Amino acid sequence: MSRLSTLPRPRESVFIGGLEYRGDVNVVCPPNLRECVLAMEDCCEEAYEAQQLLRNGTFDLPRMRKVLESQRVFLLIDEGTVHRYKADLADEIEPQINELIDRAEKGLNALNRRVGLIQSKAMQSRVATAPTSNKREEKRLQMLAKQRRRLEDEVKALESEILAL
Repeated sequence: MSRLSTLPRPRESVFIGGLEYRGDVNVVCPPNLRECVLAMEDCCEEAYEAQQLLRNGTFDLPRMRKVLESQRVFLLIDEGTVHRYKADLADEIEPQINELIDRAEKGLNALNRRVGLIQSKAMQSRVATAPTSNKREEKRLQMLAKQRRRLEDEVKALESEILAL
């Protein structure tokens, strides 16, 4: 950046008229005033450079703020502590899981018995009343068939639940 005080003076106006004051044209500036002007220009130049440096250092501030906010902190612990916490967790959860498995097995056994009973009833009703003309008996057979399908679906759901455990 060049100093304004050392630049050549602008050209004279080409317009006629106006104020004809030309008393300061050949006046020499006192040395103290010249030093003040030079010091002020130095200060302005330093301020401009500081402003440019600050702009260059902070133009990426929004992105950096986002990066720094999402930074995760990891705590390093030894392997013994990890194993101890795993064992504590297993001791806490294991009884509940075993209870759920027992309940699921009991429910599955009960459903298997019900399916067996319904199947035997269906076989007996087919054998006993092969040519059924009674509408009540047909409705009963349809109801038993629906119940059988529903129970089979429940058995499949319980089996998949047990396999998931």
